[in-house]
Amino acid sequence: MSILNLIGRKKELFKDDIKKYNHELKNIISTSTFLVIGGAGSIGQAVTKEIFKRNPRKLHVVDISENNMVELVRDIRSSFGYIDGEFATFALDIGSLEYDAFIKADGEYDYVLNLSALKHVRSEKDPFTLMRMIETNIFNTDKTIKQAIENGTKKYFCVSTDKAANPVNMMGASKRIMEMFVHRNSLDINVSMARFANVAFSDGSLLHGFNQRLEKQQPIVAPNDIKRYFVTPQESGELCLMSCIFGENRDIFFPKLSEELHLISFADIAVKYLKEKGYEPYLCKDEDEARELAKTLPQEGKYPCLFTASDTTGEKDFEEFFTDKELLDMDRFQSLGVIKNEVNFNEELLNAFEDTIDAMKKNLSWNKEEIVKEFFKLIPGFGHKETGKYLDGKM
Repeated sequence: MSILNLIGRKKELFKDDIKKYNHELKNIISTSTFLVIGGAGSIGQAVTKEIFKRNPRKLHVVDISENNMVELVRDIRSSFGYIDGEFATFALDIGSLEYDAFIKADGEYDYVLNLSALKHVRSEKDPFTLMRMIETNIFNTDKTIKQAIENGTKKYFCVSTDKAANPVNMMGASKRIMEMFVHRNSLDINVSMARFANVAFSDGSLLHGFNQRLEKQQPIVAPNDIKRYFVTPQESGELCLMSCIFGENRDIFFPKLSEELHLISFADIAVKYLKEKGYEPYLCKDEDEARELAKTLPQEGKYPCLFTASDTTGEKDFEEFFTDKELLDMDRFQSLGVIKNEVNFNEELLNAFEDTIDAMKKNLSWNKEEIVKEFFKLIPGFGHKETGKYLDGKM
């Protein structure tokens, strides 16, 4: 099944840029050492593979998911085999003492890439998962940058999100605040980031869920009023690698909007997906009908679908990679745009945010409203709208 075909494209986005810079990429990577944090997630695996196939001197991969790490190693061995340099994986939580001991023992890397994140909008539904999102997206990033500074790392890269541009949900806002903390550290180390679109069929995504629904003979459900840009897993890896290797201090890379990268709705992808699988979509009126028909319709070559309007908290009506206040370089690369950033952070506000969140954690007591209030102090124009509805309340 062609992912490009499903997302309505014929051409890989960054093919020409990768081809143009591939010799330079190979030279730099083959003489450098790398640490990839969060390397067993969908984007992390893609980045790890892009580095591995260019024969690095040392490549260490850290991820909290032991199972995903096993699959990453099997995938790499089956696709590329082995490298001359050292390749090792570590099933560690980057917020843990064990991770700190690991960095103390062997923390010397030319490049550190942080792909770890809580990426779901639905993670703001309860205050406890929301706090973990803040810990992962903001404070673990800050911690690992500071460790990179101490160890003389040449470059630190981390993933932001398109949802950080004029954020409307807590996930996007947490990444926007992360960017502020990254700016503060950029005085002591070169940093670069990437904002990009939905990664098609990434772990936990709605499209990835289509595979599970078919496997379990369950209905396909998708919003019919939300259009999104999609990149393939490989493209996400290429974008992160280009930003890491070629980004100047505080640069944020993003995919240029073009004919190749166009908006498509989840419902449209669902229809294409089912047709590629040999099914005719059958539109149902509600969840009960869809669940019932899932037992019989597939045998007739039809598949029950429920396409509805979105009404959950944190959904953005449209996607954007940058704001009108950000300075852009659209000439350096063919398919990659670059946001050029001056140092931009408020020391007093960042310290106050840290202190307040730290006090909440020490007391083991906080609520969502309190956290939202702290977010507004750092992002005064934060467009958060609470609808009281979340994706966990839907099929």
